[in-house]
Amino acid sequence: MSREAQQQEPAYVIHRRPWRETSLMVDLFTLNHGRLSVIARGAIGNKSPLKAQLQPFQPLLLGWVGRGDLKTLTEVDVREGPLLHRTASLYSGLYLNELMQRILPQADPHPTLFAAYIGALEQLAQASDVEPVLRKFEQAFAAALGYDFLWDLAMDTGEPVHSGQTYCYNPEQGIVANASSGVRLQNLHGETLLALASGDYQSSASRRLSKRVMRVLTDYLLQGRPLNSRSLFTHHSVRSS
Repeated sequence: MSREAQQQEPAYVIHRRPWRETSLMVDLFTLNHGRLSVIARGAIGNKSPLKAQLQPFQPLLLGWVGRGDLKTLTEVDVREGPLLHRTASLYSGLYLNELMQRILPQADPHPTLFAAYIGALEQLAQASDVEPVLRKFEQAFAAALGYDFLWDLAMDTGEPVHSGQTYCYNPEQGIVANASSGVRLQNLHGETLLALASGDYQSSASRRLSKRVMRVLTDYLLQGRPLNSRSLFTHHSVRSS
């Protein structure tokens, strides 16, 4: 096997599109190689099983060859995985995929995030309430990119968050006690931040605050690029990202 060849790599399809006449360009999130793109040659042909195999949310073991950023797919082994039957779960999964496709750098492994993604898919397949799943994955995603923070710690002072006080959010720092040029949100109530620190994503106040904060952070990481999956939630009145 050549140095450029890879076999039996755990992976998920996060996006795919036609490439030339009969092939697909497939964006993958892999365990050991991070995000990368492969060409599935002949995948659109009538006799090829690849189009049916290379589906989002499907656990795969893949092989490929090639130098540079664009590889050629050589093998596909499909494994059993959770099914996202509910509309909210499906749209949530598409949101997670687009988040990674738009923001994750190429060829940068994130095994902890890979595990978080598997866990999120399993939870989305069972959960009637997707919002806590999305918020927790967004935090894992932020941590993988170096933007982790604690709900109950003011990063500018190093002091714990206190109930009865208000705080701000700066995507480059996290929760802060004082407003500065980088602050995007203000008047975040300490008691709600403490509730989130304890894992409370059920109260209406916790939902609103966590959604606001994570929306600001993802928008900051997107740097103006749109997320098309957000419109799915809006158009279909699904509570979302």
